[in-house]
Amino acid sequence: MKIHYLQHVPYEGPGYIQHWARQQGHGLTKARLYKNEILPPLEMINALIIMGGPMGITDEEEYPWLVAEKKFIEECITQKIKVFGICLGAQLMADVLGAKVITMPEKEIGWFPLEWTINARSHPLLDFVPARQTVLHWHGDMFQIPNGAVNIASSTFCKNQGFLKDNHILGLQFHMEMTRKSLNRLIENSQKEFSGTAAPYTQRAKTMLSCNHFSENHRILAQLLNRFLTLGA
Repeated sequence: MKIHYLQHVPYEGPGYIQHWARQQGHGLTKARLYKNEILPPLEMINALIIMGGPMGITDEEEYPWLVAEKKFIEECITQKIKVFGICLGAQLMADVLGAKVITMPEKEIGWFPLEWTINARSHPLLDFVPARQTVLHWHGDMFQIPNGAVNIASSTFCKNQGFLKDNHILGLQFHMEMTRKSLNRLIENSQKEFSGTAAPYTQRAKTMLSCNHFSENHRILAQLLNRFLTLGA
């Protein structure tokens, strides 16, 4: 398949997804929006992946390419191209689908437990996932579940961690794609998150890098992506 991803900052790329795509024989192209790279014609792609980033969905004055990006996401959804969003990517999808994105009382940064909902575990896309999984969080906003979508994941501090709509629209608030190397790069470029008073849901950088949840998350993400690309095909 021809998969295209949108990247918002130099230090938050596809991570493990790049290895997975190569292993599965999929083509993987990109548009680095921070470099104003051109978005592809819809007929050139089978699936779209939208990465995370530190900006908010309404920061269009500072990041004017957000306007074109949202339009492109909407066109992909309308044409029933598979669209998978991670963190900011999922928030942009929710916004395009008419759902609100709100600021949380505290940021959630670190490895914390996540519960896959019964709706998720009874769905053909996710019937293999465990009831509970430790995943990497890095966000200060939360999307509301779009109309007609299913809430597929939740955590203690953030009730909306994922949504699925019409078998071709998937948004996850958390980061199963992160590798130790890509997480280290994110941390290096986000030092302000660790300054000042410690927050209840922000782990120390050293703690995050020492965790051993990467392989389990990559295994689950690989199976999820394999199923997502073929679901309803």
